[in-house]
Amino acid sequence: MTSAPPGASPSALAETIRAFRGPARKTPEQRQQLRRKLAEIAAQEGVAALTMRVTTDRPFVERLVAFWSNHLCVSTAAKVLVAPLAGSYEREAIRPHVLGRFEDLVMASARHPAMLVYLDNFQSIGPGSRGARRGRGRRGLNENYARELLELHTLGVNGGYTQQDVQELAKVLTGWTVSGLQNGGAEISFRFEEALHEPGSRTVLGVKYADGAVEQGERAIRDLCRHPSTANFIATKLVAHFVGDEPPARSVEAIARVFRRTGGDLRAVANALVELDEAWTDGTRKFRPPQDWLVAVLRAADAPGVNRMTLPALRQLRHPLWAPQAPKGFGDTMQEWADPDSLLNRAELARTFAQRLRDARLDPAALLDVVEVSPQDPVRTLLADSTIAVPDRIALAIAGPAFQWR
Repeated sequence: MTSAPPGASPSALAETIRAFRGPARKTPEQRQQLRRKLAEIAAQEGVAALTMRVTTDRPFVERLVAFWSNHLCVSTAAKVLVAPLAGSYEREAIRPHVLGRFEDLVMASARHPAMLVYLDNFQSIGPGSRGARRGRGRRGLNENYARELLELHTLGVNGGYTQQDVQELAKVLTGWTVSGLQNGGAEISFRFEEALHEPGSRTVLGVKYADGAVEQGERAIRDLCRHPSTANFIATKLVAHFVGDEPPARSVEAIARVFRRTGGDLRAVANALVELDEAWTDGTRKFRPPQDWLVAVLRAADAPGVNRMTLPALRQLRHPLWAPQAPKGFGDTMQEWADPDSLLNRAELARTFAQRLRDARLDPAALLDVVEVSPQDPVRTLLADSTIAVPDRIALAIAGPAFQWR
């Protein structure tokens, strides 16, 4: 597991969040200063994560990290406390498990403070719990995480669950909360609080779960990850992401079969993706979402990393890091990213990046190493034409059609 940036250590994060959430007797200037500290932590995490994507010698693994981080997304645009936690979420909950078991990945996501805060489960209180009886239940039962766990993380919207299943699962997951947000502890971490947990057995998707504190929720999550609908849903998303916007049914079934046979072994699933015939046919290609496009540009230039200016560039491209507008994450189809406004933004940024890459003395012809073009493609002539200024050749290439696809 990679380590946190120096200014975003667990202790620094906990100290800043507790100060921000502390007594409200602060001046506007003090609160603004604390907001800036939270934003600074978020920026450091973003730069570190993007640098990893740009400089890695395992680009396929980084693609998997980005895919699963988006599948089990949190959003810095939703709540002020999610922004400084999003980097640790990808580093601690997502990255260690992308070649592990799916159920361990989902469990790590479910227990991470970023997810617990983002979908409000840290405030969910069982209506029949001791905490509710003592007057702590003003916020009541929150179904947000239970619903997204079923609809977006495991079974899928047509996975066969009902509203009753959502309500029962939400009760199972009461008591899953966060420690260190207000006092105590060297870091922000998961805590199970028995007093907030709804007592009794619960039935989810026809399976009865005996009351068992935190273990009741763990059993339910693992069963959801092993459900047949989950294999189909995950396989469809993976094939759509790595093969094509319209995932071939044969490829989806092949990946689902591996998922089921191995119990959600994501290394085996990743290997099966690479071996799909459809992934290597001449007619198979994917339009690059903005984050992929930007990473491809910087990798083509052999950039040593990214700087703070990369983060607003992604916002300009409508694809900010860890900030989807909804819990379903960002889409990755051509229809969502090839609109005129998006392409114009890429063209404008291409000129900016080309000027910066000029200082790196990039040979424009080197871009041919990272795009697939036919021998007759005019981009080859363009890149070799020394009568055109180097920044102009680079800008035209990275804004041109060939560079928009992977």
